[in-house]
Amino acid sequence: MLKKLFGLDKKEQKQEKPEVQMPEADGKDVLVSPITGKAVPLSEVPDPTFAEKMMGDGLAIQPDEGTVVAPVHGEVVQLFPTKHAVGLKTVNGVEILIHIGIETVNMQGEGFEAFVKEGDKVAAGDKLITFDMDLINEKAESTITPVIITNGDVVNELQKEENKDVTKGDTTIITITTK
Repeated sequence: MLKKLFGLDKKEQKQEKPEVQMPEADGKDVLVSPITGKAVPLSEVPDPTFAEKMMGDGLAIQPDEGTVVAPVHGEVVQLFPTKHAVGLKTVNGVEILIHIGIETVNMQGEGFEAFVKEGDKVAAGDKLITFDMDLINEKAESTITPVIITNGDVVNELQKEENKDVTKGDTTIITITTK
């Protein structure tokens, strides 16, 4: 029913991607940066929902460019119809939300292009979404992009690498040990 409500029941014609080999669950997930820019604490996000960790713990990336890649091997479990956010689940059961910008939902998908759909398996570094930074700066509050662990109850330890320059698909930003 929710899929129908949000128009997610419509099939898109896309070229098939090769199947991604998923690693075995080992209780540890290492997330690389999904965006090139600067990793900063969530407290720097100009939205209390993220800054006060209401959605979960994590960090944010102040982007230098408009490409989002998968931070880890996993499955796309949610792609918002507006393409401003994507949810992934790792083989260890960690759920990750990448929310591009602040107040970008109001853009109704304008300036965003998705390269994945729900159910896709992705490898770290696979392109997920591109976005127009200039358009976000013009029409939304900020380009800052929170990377949130939304199911902290499965996390035993969370190590964050904040206040440093990061490169998409390369620089480790979070190491998670699951329970």
